[in-house]
Amino acid sequence: MKVLLVNGSPREKGCTYTALTEVAGALEKQAIETEIFHVGKKPISGCHGCYACQQTGICFMKDTVNEFLEKAIEADGFIFGSPVHFASASGTLTAFMDRVFFVGLRRGIFHYKPAAAVVSARRGGTTATFDQINKYFTISNMPVVSSQYWNMVHGNTPDEVRQDLEGIQTMRTLGNNMAWLLKSIEAGKAAGITLPEKESRAITNFIR
Repeated sequence: MKVLLVNGSPREKGCTYTALTEVAGALEKQAIETEIFHVGKKPISGCHGCYACQQTGICFMKDTVNEFLEKAIEADGFIFGSPVHFASASGTLTAFMDRVFFVGLRRGIFHYKPAAAVVSARRGGTTATFDQINKYFTISNMPVVSSQYWNMVHGNTPDEVRQDLEGIQTMRTLGNNMAWLLKSIEAGKAAGITLPEKESRAITNFIR
């Protein structure tokens, strides 16, 4: 089993990365393979709403979004991490997730795969960012993995983050909880438990 951890910070080895590595370490102790995917510093456009991906299965903007989607096919779980920028996820991660989930939902890449959000801040804005990222999961039939507290760390440098003992422990607990859920899902499959029956999608518009 494998979990993809997404670093939505422009800093490859900054505070968000420090939190994600703690989650990854706990997963690896539970024999879960991990990979940290850095979204990077290159500009990522938001979704154009062109619907070309419905025909091709990929975004017409051939960038890191498509690279991630190919990895996501084989992944069993996801952690999306972001620094707090004005009480929200980084603009890069927001554009990235808008496109990743727009394509991924149509291809069924994320359905019933566990996911969690991780946020990093110097001080405030964490709960708003945490809520924002979780909304991608709850519209995608994805079990949301919890921890002992909201999944956040505080600090202005990686060293300061490591001093946030409660935050770091929350990351380890998140990794252990993700491993437990993934193993429970595997055990359920082995016992013959099938995925929920899917109904045809009902779309309701309220403007007449």
